[in-house]
Amino acid sequence: MTTARSVIGLVVSVALCLGTGLIGSLFTARSVGDWYVSLSKPAWTPPSWVFGPVWSALYVVMGIAAWLVWRQAGSSARTVALVVFALQLALNAAWSAIFFGLRMPGWAFGEIVVLWAAILCAVIAFWRVNPVAAWLLLPYLAWVSFASVLNFAIWRMNG
Repeated sequence: MTTARSVIGLVVSVALCLGTGLIGSLFTARSVGDWYVSLSKPAWTPPSWVFGPVWSALYVVMGIAAWLVWRQAGSSARTVALVVFALQLALNAAWSAIFFGLRMPGWAFGEIVVLWAAILCAVIAFWRVNPVAAWLLLPYLAWVSFASVLNFAIWRMNG
């Protein structure tokens, strides 16, 4: 693979992940100012300003992980890993649409459980192709684990 193709692949991979975040933020921005602020939340909820930088860093690292897998030419394991990764990206954006766009924390909790499972599948699939890429997804899995617990708490506290 040429250096130029590799660099373009990295840029595209990171841009796709950041684009997923941008889609999610369109739903979030509409609701954070009124609806989300009015919800009862547990005392351990991070301040709102934390979410943007954390998600941005995670999307960049996710893009790098996907790029590392993409660089492994021609294996069926690579194709499976990238398909699973794309699926979890779609689920990632869908969570924001459900939680913030539709304002349905209960449904969003069900969806984030599916997202968590998809991320775990992506970690396993990435491991088979490039273990470093799998390790890079672990902070994302940890953050979504935390977000799942927070989502559940908000759902339960707000009926």
